[in-house]
Amino acid sequence: MIEQQNLIIRPLDGQHKRAAFTCGTPSLDQYIQKQAGQDIKRHVSRVFIASTQQLPNEIVGYYTLSSMSIELSQLPPEITKKLPRYPVPAALIGRLAVSQNAQGQGVGKMLLVDAIKRTMAVSQDIAIYSMVVDAIDQNAQAFYEKFGFTQLNTSSNRLFLPLQTI
Repeated sequence: MIEQQNLIIRPLDGQHKRAAFTCGTPSLDQYIQKQAGQDIKRHVSRVFIASTQQLPNEIVGYYTLSSMSIELSQLPPEITKKLPRYPVPAALIGRLAVSQNAQGQGVGKMLLVDAIKRTMAVSQDIAIYSMVVDAIDQNAQAFYEKFGFTQLNTSSNRLFLPLQTI
């Protein structure tokens, strides 16, 4: 059982055991094992991992953060009435995964809360209107909806959460 106080969330580095990570979704496993390091080097995504204090190099979960913009046509009309007529900046959680042996223990929630906190901190210096997530399946979508995320108009799996609602 993983306890919150024993969980550490920090940027991915070369010491983390990426090859051993498995969450049960091949695309998420392959990303952390093969692609994450390249995305960091190319400055297209930041990857944050969760590990325990006892095993700091064993990855129990991860998420990615990058920037994006949302076209107004993707937002609900009641929101666009209050916005300028150009795309608005957002922070994208492109991936969020929890290892199979840590699922159901609150690690996903802790990762999401960490992503929100980091985004809120950055939004003090850089304009960010909303957080956006790409839910990989219906279970992931239900998870994000519990935290207030709602669907964008153009995509069934892309959800958003305006920062002003947090």
